[in-house]
Amino acid sequence: MRQSRLLPLIIATALFMENTDSTVIATSLPMIAQDIGEDPIALKLALTSYLVGLAIFIPISGWMADRFGSKTIFRAAIAVFMAGSLACAAAGSLGGFVLARFIQGMGGAMMVPVGRLVLLRSVPRNEVVQALATLTIPALIGPIAGPPLGGFITTYFDWRWIFFINIPIGILGIVLATIFVPEIKEEETPPFDFVGFLLAGAGFALLMLGFASGGRHLIPPSVSLACALIGALGILLFIRHARRTPHPVLRLDLFKIKTFRASVTGGSLFRVGVGAIPFLLPLMLQVGFGLSPLASGSLTFIAAVGALFMKTMAKRILEQVGFKRLLTINAVIGGAFIATNGFFTPSTPHWLIMIILFIGGCFRSLQFTSINALAFADISNRDMSYATSLSSVSQQLALSMGVALGAFALEAASEFHGSSTIVAHDFGPAFWIVAGVATLSTFAFMRLPHDAGAEMSGHKSLKLQPATGLGDGTRAP
Repeated sequence: MRQSRLLPLIIATALFMENTDSTVIATSLPMIAQDIGEDPIALKLALTSYLVGLAIFIPISGWMADRFGSKTIFRAAIAVFMAGSLACAAAGSLGGFVLARFIQGMGGAMMVPVGRLVLLRSVPRNEVVQALATLTIPALIGPIAGPPLGGFITTYFDWRWIFFINIPIGILGIVLATIFVPEIKEEETPPFDFVGFLLAGAGFALLMLGFASGGRHLIPPSVSLACALIGALGILLFIRHARRTPHPVLRLDLFKIKTFRASVTGGSLFRVGVGAIPFLLPLMLQVGFGLSPLASGSLTFIAAVGALFMKTMAKRILEQVGFKRLLTINAVIGGAFIATNGFFTPSTPHWLIMIILFIGGCFRSLQFTSINALAFADISNRDMSYATSLSSVSQQLALSMGVALGAFALEAASEFHGSSTIVAHDFGPAFWIVAGVATLSTFAFMRLPHDAGAEMSGHKSLKLQPATGLGDGTRAP
């Protein structure tokens, strides 16, 4: 009993470290760019390289946990993430910083999905929503503390110190995992799909790199285009390979399950919009509005407070509304709050900015809690590791696309206005474009049946139907 209560908190250590790191970096990006002599937009490569590392290695996270044990992989992943953090602190150029962030992504690819997999296999299905919400409540302390902490360190000390925060947290996570995390293994694991791993990893990496590297930076446009095209070809070849292989590294047949398909497709569209926010918002406040990193972080952290507040109510709201209605309506509301960021100006009162960011954080948190739970509503325990890997890859790919799309829209607006540097009114179109993509996710959720995921949501007004999953020998329509 003691172990079951501690398990979400221990796994949340990894989430806390990852979320603190990402929000601290987002706040410090303009200062990092200035110190290494780069255009702030070029630092999107540092965000994307981390996501590329995730996209390459997440597909094998479930197999690695099944084969070598969840505790072993979880601890090793934390150690790799810490090594990447030290490399970030030592970086003196954009290339070195991008490589260090990629190493962090390698650790994050195993750290968070494996931790989530342990939790999903340890709780009853009707408690998954509450367990996921409980898991992310401690982890949300990172996004709350990250922006002001990163702003304070960057303003008054040196940005390199922000990466040393991960070291004591990582050591604590390894010690707690050694004591409390169970060593869950599968008695029989399928052979490793090495060809599929190469095709999927290279495809996702090159596609994301191609989108992220376009514009005013390291790589010529022709090379960026070539990366995107070769990456897309690699993904198409993987899809062909997966259909012919008994045990592919990513189980694409899981998309036959309606709830999983809606969660991945709709969730990906919504994440494109949300993924651009950590890149665009600090840039707008610091480069566009002229605020210091500390002042910027003191504003943006409030969105995480809203997310934390909503986690305490997500389960009750789902019980009353159900997955379909909530996700369909909330996708539009969440998109509208993303678009609202584009109407901020240097003269907008800070209290008004904080209110809008707080409410927007509430709705985005509710959407993500529901999307993440819906993905596993009809997945059997045997297929849980495959579903975790596939959904995690789609999440990171969507977040990377959000950064790339936001940066592309920002550069396009700057060129349209004839400015050689980014100015405040360039950010509006960027926010509106990514908000439009996020709003499109409502169409994916509209196709869900009214009783979708009712067993997991506890939506009492619907007659529950038996869950259908691939793991019990049946196939969802």
